[in-house]
Amino acid sequence: MRDAHTELDKRIQRWIFNQGWHGLREVQAKAIAPILSGQTDVLISAATAAGKTEAFFLPACSAIAHQDKGVGILYISPLKALINDQYRRLQSLAELLDMQVTPWHGDSLQSKKKQQKKSPSGIILITPESLESLMIRDAGWVKQAFGELKYIVIDEFHAFLGSERGQHLLSLLTRLEHVAGRLDAPIPRVALSATLGNLETVPLSLRPNNALPCVIIEDTDSTSSVKVQLKGYVQHSQIRQAAQSNDNDAETDSKSNNATDESFAGIGLESVSIDSNESKDTNSQNTGFQIAYDAQTQICTDLYRFCRGGNHLIFANSRARTELIATMLSEKCEHNVVPNEFFPHHGSLAKEWREGLEQRLQKDDLPTTAVCTMTLELGIDIGKVDSVVQVTAPHSVSSLRQRLGRSGRRGGSSVLRMLIIEKQIDVDTSLVDRLRLELVQSMAMIRLLIASRWFEPADTSLYHFSTLLHQVLATIGQWGGIRADQIYTLLCRQGPFQKITPAHFKSLLAQMGAMQLITQLGNQQLVLGIVGERIVGHYTFYAVFKTPEEYRLVAGSKTLGTLPITTMLIPKQYLIFGGRRWQVADMDMDKKVVYVIAAKGGGVPPAFDSGGMSIHDRVRQEMYDILSSGDYRISVGDKKIDFADKTARELFKESIETFNRCQLRHRPIIDQDGNTYIFMWRGDKVVNTLIAILMLHNYDIESYAGVIRVNKVDSVQITRFLQALASNPIPFATELAESVPNKIIEKFDEYLPEDLLNIGYGAKVFDVNGLSDWLQLFAKNKP
Repeated sequence: MRDAHTELDKRIQRWIFNQGWHGLREVQAKAIAPILSGQTDVLISAATAAGKTEAFFLPACSAIAHQDKGVGILYISPLKALINDQYRRLQSLAELLDMQVTPWHGDSLQSKKKQQKKSPSGIILITPESLESLMIRDAGWVKQAFGELKYIVIDEFHAFLGSERGQHLLSLLTRLEHVAGRLDAPIPRVALSATLGNLETVPLSLRPNNALPCVIIEDTDSTSSVKVQLKGYVQHSQIRQAAQSNDNDAETDSKSNNATDESFAGIGLESVSIDSNESKDTNSQNTGFQIAYDAQTQICTDLYRFCRGGNHLIFANSRARTELIATMLSEKCEHNVVPNEFFPHHGSLAKEWREGLEQRLQKDDLPTTAVCTMTLELGIDIGKVDSVVQVTAPHSVSSLRQRLGRSGRRGGSSVLRMLIIEKQIDVDTSLVDRLRLELVQSMAMIRLLIASRWFEPADTSLYHFSTLLHQVLATIGQWGGIRADQIYTLLCRQGPFQKITPAHFKSLLAQMGAMQLITQLGNQQLVLGIVGERIVGHYTFYAVFKTPEEYRLVAGSKTLGTLPITTMLIPKQYLIFGGRRWQVADMDMDKKVVYVIAAKGGGVPPAFDSGGMSIHDRVRQEMYDILSSGDYRISVGDKKIDFADKTARELFKESIETFNRCQLRHRPIIDQDGNTYIFMWRGDKVVNTLIAILMLHNYDIESYAGVIRVNKVDSVQITRFLQALASNPIPFATELAESVPNKIIEKFDEYLPEDLLNIGYGAKVFDVNGLSDWLQLFAKNKP
């Protein structure tokens, strides 16, 4: 393996020498033989900045170095910015090989596209949406350009897995092989990712029809380590008079309370490498809690101290919080009469602002901190930053891994700070808040990331009917006319829609015909109908994903605001908005309105409620294990590594006290305040399933962070109900979906027949088998 580079083209060997490399990295050496063979798919899984891109391009460019006709490599990225980044990185190699490289997306130079159109060769860097546009508008050129294609490489493959966009991409690749006449001689696919769960199952997601074998290449030679710190903050119910103090007072107070709070728990990620400085007690108050005029203000004061003078990423999870934190930090710079170093980065910003910030991050001599959503989570080259900060619990372990991978300069440790706010406990504090579930969820995700090296696997149970409808329209648009059996063979038997039965497909086509999306001619050919032509002809057609639609929340005659509907919402269900609890009275799907009434009683609503995130079973089970053992620390050898500061430890202590007082280790059901609480410690799909069944039986339900509250019913009645449920057949997911008014989640759901909409929604939102397993365990333990 040491001499693997000798198999490459001599010019590429020279390029490697010119980079000043001492040799190839492990994944780069391992990838050469299978990629050069051209007989297999390849999956390369390695940490961010471990050389995955070069692991593919060095052998692939070597294989097409003498190919002078037709595109040799098709690189597919989820982001235009990543394409621009790869184009810049490939330029020196391409110049040495005299190879054409063309970035192909909406913002690319037309001159480069015209040159590629005139004389197809080399490498095309493209998004799925731009590839779809080419397939529909210029299928003849696609056939000519890609007839000799040697490789398809998909960057950040995890960003596609399990999503409608991923299904779209896989369908595109099947259609591309079809139009290029390569179904019998498949084009090798190479997937690159730093974050893939259940690695052995991923090849089936890369090529569902198993037409080629797949070689999996993992990075086992890494010695990187990570420094982690979890900081807790308490939001007091009444802000002190001292809140009127100026910024200098607040900053002085922060420094006195946190002067030594720069130490971390250092934990080996790929290998054990313990940092000598473990977390120390850093707060001087007897309560163990930081003085918080306002927790958000305290967080921004700490962020200013942590980040000023270096390069950092602050992930704030929402655009509103991103803008708030960026504004507060820039105002602090202005107040202190120093240059601003803090800038927002999210999808709604102008391209020039985003790209300007990305370029600024690449400069080592210009301190810059980006406050961002998930836009900087993927592999855009911004250089290695000094640290990553996560404000509020992350969306997933996979997301946390991607974010952490952006930090770690010059072979040093990656640095992660996680900042979590919990409410001060008083007589009105809810049980959910007393359990400090956001804090515990964050602890669980850190442990799963570092100790278990686990990430969420792709959900392969989904049908993706919306994307299938899109692909039927796209295929007809591409060919002008095509028979139904040909579409089914191409998209379902050979393509990624393997779960779609002929009955499903027939129902879909019948509905599409009724809605004038398609029309069948006398020769059995399907062509676009009047509505279908209008949809396919619009520039928005090429993308299958959409931003969640905002629904107006209306109470009486007053509009409270808007809310994106991303999770299950059923009449009589409760939700939190504007810091208050509301109950859904009715929904108007056409007008996009949710009518609510103020929920009486029930106390103060919980602060933490997953925020539309779908939490995996493994995360909630890890939370239960932490609470049951009373220990969140990570074991490394004979050591226990503590990554929490004193405030976080005090908050965790309160959580344990509540957990033990309620005897939740052995009792999944408890009574409190005249209500029954159900603790399943399962993911949201299992929790959703029980909620829907309880609501079908007219129970008054609230749910927060995986905890179900059944109002005004005692635990004896609920226990009997669940034991009876365990002994009888559970409704199918499709039946449960019928009770949900709003099932329009994906872009083309509105055109689906009701039966397919129920099947698809049921698979996405419910887990009947998971609930059945939990019920059997519940009945066996007889609480």
